[in-house]
Amino acid sequence: MRFLYNVVFPIVLLVSLPAYLLRMVRRGNYRRDFAQRLGRYSPDLRHRFAHGDWIWVHAVSVGELLVAMKIIGELHRRRPSWRFVVSSTTSTAHALALEKCTDWLVPVYTPIDLPCFVRGALDAVHPKAVVLVEGEMWPNFVWMNRDRGVPVVLTNARVSPRSARRYEKFASIARTVASRLSAVGVQHVEDANLWRKLGVGPEKISVTGSVKYDPEAEPSAARDFRPVLAAWGIAGSEPIIVAGSTHPGEEELLVQALHDVRAKHPSARLLVAPRHVERIPEILSRIGTSGLRVGLRSQTPAKPAPDILLIDTTGELRDWYTCADIVFVGKSLAGRGGQNPVEAILAGRPVVFGPHMENFAALASDLLSADGAVQVGDASLLAESMGGLLDDPARRATIARNGVAALAAHRGATARTANLVESVIAKG
Repeated sequence: MRFLYNVVFPIVLLVSLPAYLLRMVRRGNYRRDFAQRLGRYSPDLRHRFAHGDWIWVHAVSVGELLVAMKIIGELHRRRPSWRFVVSSTTSTAHALALEKCTDWLVPVYTPIDLPCFVRGALDAVHPKAVVLVEGEMWPNFVWMNRDRGVPVVLTNARVSPRSARRYEKFASIARTVASRLSAVGVQHVEDANLWRKLGVGPEKISVTGSVKYDPEAEPSAARDFRPVLAAWGIAGSEPIIVAGSTHPGEEELLVQALHDVRAKHPSARLLVAPRHVERIPEILSRIGTSGLRVGLRSQTPAKPAPDILLIDTTGELRDWYTCADIVFVGKSLAGRGGQNPVEAILAGRPVVFGPHMENFAALASDLLSADGAVQVGDASLLAESMGGLLDDPARRATIARNGVAALAAHRGATARTANLVESVIAKG
C-alpha cells in the first residue's frame, strides 16, 4: 500500500497542480518561504533546528492553527525547554503563524508529501515528537516519522461527514497510516469508532474534548475595534450583525436580510468576513447593485458610514465578534458543513446559523438543546430571526449565556490534550 501511494500520489499531484497553483496565487504571498514546501530551509533555520528538542505540530489552515497554538501554549507553560515547529498548508495560516514567531516557536510550511521532500524536512528538524491537529494525516509524513522512531499523536480529532467519506474511500491507505499513530485524542466519544475501525487500538484512544471549545484555555485579550467603527461613522448604539466565514451565495442573502431588518431597525449595519479574502472583488461585484454603501476594512475610513463593511483582512474575526449584537455563522446557509461558532460564543454573542452545520453536528445539537443558538431553516427566515433578536436584548443575553454553558463539557480539553502529548513523549 505504501508503494502504491507513492506511485499514485505524484500523478494526482501533477494533475491537480494547475488548480493548486492558481489558488495559491489568488490567496497571495505564495512566494514567501515556498522552498519550505520542498523540505528546504534557510541556513539560519537549519542552525536553529540543530540545537534543542523540537516538537513538530502540524495544522492545515487558520482554524487548526489556532487550536495548535493553544496546545503549544499549554505545553510551553509546562515545559519551557521544549521548542516547537508549527507547520501549516495555507499561506493565510502561515502568515498568521509568523506573527507568533518566538525563539522557541518556528512556523514553516508543510512539506509536500513526497518522500524526498519529507525526508529533507525531517533531516533538518529531527523532531522528538509529532503532534497532528484534527484530521490531517499525510501518509509519508506519518510513515517516515514512525520509521525513525518518532511518536506521532493525533489531537483534537473529529470526524466530519466529509472526512468520514474520504477515509472510507481510501480505507486501505488510511488504515496503514492510522495504525501507526502512537495515540489519538478525540473530541467526542462517538468519534472514537472511526479510529477503531481504522486499526487504532482502544488503549491508544482518549476522549479529551475539543480544544476549540475549551472555555478554560485563556485567549489573548481581544482588540477593541469599536474605534475603527467610530472612524467609519458607525455609532456604538447602532445594531451590528457580524457574518463570519461566509461562503459564495451567502453575502447576497445577508444583504437581503439586512434590507428587511432595516424596516424596523434602520441603523443596523452588516460586517461580513468571507472565509477566503480573495473573494472580495467577486463579493463587491455581487452586492454592488444592492443600493447599500459598502466599505472595506483595509481602506481609510470615509463618510458617510457604510451600510456594509467587508472585512478584507485576516486574523481579526474573533476580535470583530466582540462588536456584534448578533453573529451569523457562515457556510451554513448557502454553503454546506458550517463554520466553527465557538469564537463568537466565547465572545459572549448570540449566534445564528442555517440548516447546514454537518461539520459541527454534535456541537450544533448541544447548542440547540441548551437554547444556546438559533437555527433557521432557510434564507427566508433569516431576517425574521435577526429582527426578533434585535427587538429583545434579554433574549440575546440568554442565548449567549446558554451558549457558553453548553461548552462546559469541553472545559479542560487543552490540559487533557497536553497530558496526552506529554505521556506519549515520556514513553518515547
